[in-house]
Amino acid sequence: MGWEWRESSFVWFRDVSPRDGLQAEHVVLKTEDKVQLVNGLARAGLPRIEVTSFVSPQWLPQMADAEEVMAAIDRKPGVVYSVLVPNPKGAERAIATKPDEMTVFVSASETHNQKNVHRSIAESLKGFQDVWAMAKPRGITVSAVIVTAFGCPYEGVVSLDAVLDLAGRLRDLGIHEIALGDTVGVAHPKQVAGMVRAFREKLPDVQLALHFHDTRGTALANLLAAVGSGATRFETALGGIGGSPFSPGAGGNLSTEDSVYCLTEMGIQTGIDLDQLLTITRFLVEKLGHDVPSKVFHAGGKMVPVNK
Repeated sequence: MGWEWRESSFVWFRDVSPRDGLQAEHVVLKTEDKVQLVNGLARAGLPRIEVTSFVSPQWLPQMADAEEVMAAIDRKPGVVYSVLVPNPKGAERAIATKPDEMTVFVSASETHNQKNVHRSIAESLKGFQDVWAMAKPRGITVSAVIVTAFGCPYEGVVSLDAVLDLAGRLRDLGIHEIALGDTVGVAHPKQVAGMVRAFREKLPDVQLALHFHDTRGTALANLLAAVGSGATRFETALGGIGGSPFSPGAGGNLSTEDSVYCLTEMGIQTGIDLDQLLTITRFLVEKLGHDVPSKVFHAGGKMVPVNK
């Protein structure tokens, strides 16, 4: 496959189901249900949770209660509670709720960035300067996501050089954790392995994370290719829910349960209790009123021998 497996002893996850997952749902969960979802993820051992997004309710009514959710969650010591902010105005709202981390996002393709946030890449980066300046004196970490890093629904293939150049510009703004998003699920393992190796070589001072969508059934394979190439941080979603309403063809996120099960069986630690995780998935399915893509949710975390 063109990559050599590098054994990792521990992999960190940020579950994005309360934000990335719920924003694609037609059902708008009650505030108390969102709070229970976040608290359940923390109890299951998720070290980082993306709680909500401070975008205009006009664009994402599913996130209209962002302040209320942040005020009601139980903050478990050691858990990083992050929020997504599109611009300085969103950051101002977010800061009032005292998050541990704010995440900004920019597309690797100019067309997608225009359609997603109605501004150029350069304009987005200028806004991130202000977000970083607002966050730093308050002790709030700023991370970034480069979406459409593996392919764009409007421009097609996105070059590796373009992604690395954009990551370097984010690093120069003071951002030292960057997630690469396969927004529409076009990435394959060989491409992912090459991206991880190139990123780590060019930007060794930046913490790399990966965010895969399972549109074409390659998300778990991509995670394994990334782990085998030295990546240790991933963004996943409970039940495999999610997708972007602004990215035509986007499928659900890589399932947190499927990822934890696979890595645990391989002897790689995650610090996450799979049984507790599946309990929260059952709660989520009940509140959404529909099934979820997660394979482990349906099959279970343990194989039960059949009595003959």
